[in-house]
Amino acid sequence: MKIDILTLFPAMFASPFNESIIERARTRKLVEINTVNIRDYALGRHQQVDDYPYGGGAGMVMKFDVLSRAIGSLKGENSRVIYLSPQGKPLDQDTVVRVARQEHLILLCGHYEGIDERIMNLVDEELSIGDYVLSGGELAAMVVVDAVTRLIPGVLGDDNSSQEESFVGGLLEYPHYTRPRIYQGEEVPETLLSGHHEQIRLWRKKLSLKRTLIKRPDLLLKREYDQEERKLLEEILFNGEKKTK
Repeated sequence: MKIDILTLFPAMFASPFNESIIERARTRKLVEINTVNIRDYALGRHQQVDDYPYGGGAGMVMKFDVLSRAIGSLKGENSRVIYLSPQGKPLDQDTVVRVARQEHLILLCGHYEGIDERIMNLVDEELSIGDYVLSGGELAAMVVVDAVTRLIPGVLGDDNSSQEESFVGGLLEYPHYTRPRIYQGEEVPETLLSGHHEQIRLWRKKLSLKRTLIKRPDLLLKREYDQEERKLLEEILFNGEKKTK
């Protein structure tokens, strides 16, 4: 996958993209990430990228001609242009999975009061990371890149890791434990120590359902259940397990 990020502040991405999973993915050439300075596409000595809004009002608006040249220089037949905006579709795991299937992403980071509306004719999709306003789209772009990169085959050491995380399948992830087995009176659940793979699988599925019911019950309304999940939910609801952690 190739990801181009159009931004006025390319230096913001240096550290996040040179650490941890993203850095390893880039080193192994599983993903190509480029930060492109929008100002490079501005004309004139001052390289002006914004101007006052027609009709008056507060703030400055990023210029249509500058953004058009920037997008045009990057866009190909298989490109998908995504504008990071508080007005966009809320980013969720289903959206991440869909976006991760693309060959080439162009992430447009807005700034100031926003962008000239005419540029939306070149945008394929708007995405938002939440109902709040940031100074620009850079932080949102980092979130998208991180979430998408994790799903690229070979990026994670165990490809099952991305399939078992929270929100995959519409559920929160089950709890994890590691050594020591007992510390300050707190013990690891016996089921996880049993070596019985089917019991462990059912325990994890049950705890995943239980966590979702307690923390994000809204997610349960959005999915369909197989017979096994319905049985586990009944045990949680009718055996008084919902009140536990």
